[in-house]
Amino acid sequence: FAQRERVAQLKKRVEELMPKADGRSLLYRDLLAVADALVRKSVWIVGGDGWAYDIGYGGLDHVLASGRDVNVLVLDTEVYSNTGGQCSKATPRAAVAKFAAGGKPTAKKDLALMAVNYGNVYVARVAMGASDMQTVKAFLEAEKWNGPSLIIAYSHCIAHGYDMRYGLEQQKLAVQTGYWPLFRYNPALAAEGKNPFQLDSKPPALPLEKYIYNETRYTMLVHSKPEDARRLLAEAQADVMNRWRVYEQMAAMQGAPAETAQGGK
Repeated sequence: FAQRERVAQLKKRVEELMPKADGRSLLYRDLLAVADALVRKSVWIVGGDGWAYDIGYGGLDHVLASGRDVNVLVLDTEVYSNTGGQCSKATPRAAVAKFAAGGKPTAKKDLALMAVNYGNVYVARVAMGASDMQTVKAFLEAEKWNGPSLIIAYSHCIAHGYDMRYGLEQQKLAVQTGYWPLFRYNPALAAEGKNPFQLDSKPPALPLEKYIYNETRYTMLVHSKPEDARRLLAEAQADVMNRWRVYEQMAAMQGAPAETAQGGK
């Protein structure tokens, strides 16, 4: 913002000088034409989970590993929404999708934790329906960080199989059950000797079934293969608790990791 004000003052001053510039008027005109380039550009890449977790992961990983000042927003619907609801590596265990008609047998890929491993990437998992304040904080911090950032946003979708009017309520339940823990990993804190991992949601307070069985992508397996549904529910609940314990341990760590930050923008 401060730089924008300085550029505005520069342009105003140049416009005042141009009538008296004589032979330098062309130089002033050229300066006016490029003055806006003096303001830092905010670069955001926006994509879905099929791209980020799956078919485009190699490219995403290359961008995050580059150390460049680029922000990435992943709208995670947990399926290939644009092409008809096919299973992706973001699809959770027990969910039914195309190519996973019997319920996905494996756990959801933890893309956020994989990005955290770089140490110099700002990473956040957000859910607007659970905490709009945490979501806003994540975007502001990602924008401020002088390096790559990754925000993964819970995004409800018609492929989940429920009335989208209740999307924000489902987001809240996803957080309350521990399925979608909210966190921010800010490398700038590591540079200050602080723990960069901030866990922004509370421990699971509800069983996973209170969230997933509001959605057809889970309940259809209960009707078609009840025994498989019970087994996958138990495994999915274990996934939730195991992931929470890992995050809780990371949040309780003291000090900063070995790789330090580069500073703010």
